[in-house]
Parts: sequence; structure tokens; C-alpha cells
Amino acid sequence: MRREFHVRFCEGGGVQLSSATRLIVGFEHESDARRFWTAVRDRLEEFSLSLHPEKTRLIQFGRFATARRAQRGLRKPETFNFLGFTFICSIGRNGKFLLKRKTRRDRLLAKLKQVKAEMRQRRHQSIPEQGNWLKQVLTGYFAYYAVQTNGRTLSAFRNRIIELWRRSLQRRSQKDRMAWARITKLVNEFLPRVRNLHPSPLDRFVVKHPRWEPSARIGLARICAGGAQQ
Repeated sequence: MRREFHVRFCEGGGVQLSSATRLIVGFEHESDARRFWTAVRDRLEEFSLSLHPEKTRLIQFGRFATARRAQRGLRKPETFNFLGFTFICSIGRNGKFLLKRKTRRDRLLAKLKQVKAEMRQRRHQSIPEQGNWLKQVLTGYFAYYAVQTNGRTLSAFRNRIIELWRRSLQRRSQKDRMAWARITKLVNEFLPRVRNLHPSPLDRFVVKHPRWEPSARIGLARICAGGAQQ
């Protein structure tokens, strides 16, 4: 039986390899990506494995992708999904390239649908019980998705949760219209605010490789006979 792996190759960006595994590999040059693609395909065939024909593709992605595609009269670079995020070529406030990560839209909508269904089951619970449960939902969601560049999507998710809660409380009593002042008080009491919980990839690199931290001011090392010098 042949098993298929999904691989996405990106020039200046990545690959996806999946049977149960997904992999993204970045290359500076398209020729390198294509050589890697061929090498992986040939190697997998030795074990009766194959790359998924629909989910293995080369895309142009990275710092220079937008400019290079514009020179050829093409639209902005493609996006790709990986581990619950959509990866996007973007520009930061400083005018430099920014790798933007957003929650995949289908994953966000699926989670909201799940919360909505659970709220129906919890409609007659006390407000503190509902509030504490929604707090756990948001805390767990933010623990994974609260990365830089995803704040707007997380705020939209939180606002939708608030609206679902307000409607659920209104349906408990036709007389209780749940004014915004009251729901705002409950939100401030129970629901966490959106904030970045994960460092940027560059910050993580600096932690693992402190010699790269500008403030460390560690010069280049020279290896000399009989010892080492800075």
C-alpha cells in the first residue's frame, strides 16, 4: 500500500509534508526548492511513499516575493495555511517585510460554532458558571493563537463570544434585555483581554542565540593557536 505525504515548497518561504506530518521548507532560490522536491520524491518512492499531487506545490513567498511578482505583473504573493494559522506576506509599520500570521478563518468559525452549541447547553447555568467557562475557552484559545500580528482576529473572536453570551442571557428571560452596561461589567469581570502571549520568531532566536542580541555587544570571535580571542 502506498502512503501519500503532503509537501508544499516555497521559494523564500516553504514545504508541507503530511500523512500525519506537515512540513514547511524555505529556499532562497526556486532551483534549490525544485531540487529538494525531486530528492524528497525520489527518496519516498524507495519506501513506496508518494507526495500528494494536489497539496505539494511551489509558491513564491518571503521578503522579496511581492516586488518580484510585481515586476512580472502578478498579484501579491499567495498565502498558505499551517498549524491553524494563515501565513501572509505583509509590510510592518517600519516599511519592512513582515511575516503575518492570522487564525485560519475556517478554524475560527468552527470554534465559534462549537461555543455557540455549548452555550445552548449551559443557558440555565448561573452567570458565574457561564463566565468561568467562557474564561477557560478564551484563555485556552489565546494560549495558542495570541501571536504577534493576530490581535485583530483575536479581538473579533472575543467580540463574537461576548455577543453570543449576551444573546444567551437575553433568551433566559424575555424581561431581561441585558443592557450593554451590564454585559460590559460581566465581560470585565470574567473574560480576559487580548494580548500577545508569544514572542516573535526573531525574539525566540535571540533567546536561544544570545550572541545575536544587539545589546550584548559581543564581537566576532577569532580562533588563535593556543586559545581563543574576542
